[in-house]
Amino acid sequence: MDRIFISNLTVETIIGIYDVERVTPQRVVLDLEMSADIAHAASTEDIESTLNYKTLSETLTQFLQESQFQLIETMAERVTEIIRQDFGVKWVKLTLHKPDALPGDINVGVIIERGAV
Repeated sequence: MDRIFISNLTVETIIGIYDVERVTPQRVVLDLEMSADIAHAASTEDIESTLNYKTLSETLTQFLQESQFQLIETMAERVTEIIRQDFGVKWVKLTLHKPDALPGDINVGVIIERGAV
């Protein structure tokens, strides 16, 4: 299985349960691995034959900037739904970081996988 990845996609969004989190955007960072068959795109060099990571990144950035979630678990589910439904990805692994959730250099988040490999 071929995979296309995106690392360190950083977006400011409303995420959290506390009052200050409901009004102050915070950084979230997405690391994605997605299944893709790149053979046809590799032989034709046709962008329409592959998973366009630029379009996918822009779609997710816009979605997250316009959204508000209380839990990163819910955010992760919605992001993977968009990737699978709108981009036809059969399998996706998402690591969703909320780097400013705790003081210091502590990084927290969730890792989910959806779909069949």
